[in-house]
Amino acid sequence: MVTDYGRPRGARMAGLQPLDDGLNSECRALAEALRQQFEALGLSVRRYATRRFLSPGTLSRYLAGSRVPQWSFVQTLLTDVAEERCVALTPEAMDVLRRLHSAAQRTSVSMSKAVAQLQLQLADADREARRSSARKEILDDALVDRNERIADLEVRLSLQPLDPGDADEETILAERNRLAAEVTRLRAQLTEVQSRVELAEERCELLERQLALVEVQRGLDPGEQLFTAVESVRHLLPPGIRPKVLLVDDQPANLLALKSVLQVPDQELVAVASGKDALKELLQHEDFAVIILDVQMPGMDGYETATHIKRRAKTRNIPIIFLTAIGADADYSMRGYSVGAVDFIVKPFDPWALRAKVAVFVELYLERRLRGSQGQPLAIAARPSG
Repeated sequence: MVTDYGRPRGARMAGLQPLDDGLNSECRALAEALRQQFEALGLSVRRYATRRFLSPGTLSRYLAGSRVPQWSFVQTLLTDVAEERCVALTPEAMDVLRRLHSAAQRTSVSMSKAVAQLQLQLADADREARRSSARKEILDDALVDRNERIADLEVRLSLQPLDPGDADEETILAERNRLAAEVTRLRAQLTEVQSRVELAEERCELLERQLALVEVQRGLDPGEQLFTAVESVRHLLPPGIRPKVLLVDDQPANLLALKSVLQVPDQELVAVASGKDALKELLQHEDFAVIILDVQMPGMDGYETATHIKRRAKTRNIPIIFLTAIGADADYSMRGYSVGAVDFIVKPFDPWALRAKVAVFVELYLERRLRGSQGQPLAIAARPSG
């Protein structure tokens, strides 16, 4: 069989790998356009790669969509095709490819940033888990030591009369009381550290789920990511259940941006412009999957709003994600976690990362509703810190 370009199809297709399964819509559109142009050359991948001083593997990744090429490669390919077919390279064709390339590059870079951001957060959470676990072991050992010393003093006090040369009873009692006070202090510290270990482990688990979801999102259109992430749970639930996400920000532009990122089918976004309005909304409808909360707001700021939410029994288990331009200082994030937040994101936020975070909490919300509909005990959504 001979193609329109006078070369056997087998030669023309040699080395051309199928499109990657996990492509988002932008990268897929660019890859399909590049493949269409490349096929017009009638060359094998290896031959064209040699002509343009590329490795065959790099060219294959370009044409399979797994790697976004530089714009200079797209220009060169279009020029080569125009020369091969003896037609002029039109500005319209160049403009179409430029838009496809820009969209693919933008989403590809954003995806990489999202993965890097989540990996950094996971590393921090893992470090906190290991540090707290090490502290817990030290406190455990100290507690065992103090209890053993108290037991030894009790034995000595039970020996009447005391051994010759032993300290008097009053001195032994004072030492026992001092050790007992230390035991009380160590137990309090141990309880606090144990809570920190559990919170860090929970954060690690959530971040691992978020990272896994970002990987799934690579093959989806932007509007489908959250929907697909939870549809395996949603179809098992009674009809009419729509997870709600509460968005709290005093800037209308920020609320609009959040809506554009998080809007998906069968999910309700409720937007309010202040902490006071958020509390009013929660008094009327406390059944939210997650709350996205700005920190810097006039009147009641995000920290105070979160404190009120966590004090109320019906809302204390709703996970709160702080989203703020206040800065990346550790003191700000630690304060956020101390008032019960499950996450602290600094603006400008990465849309892929935020979608993944919200999707995981929506999924957890639906899983809890499913357990509730089946008469199983409901798990805690997000245990408050501190």
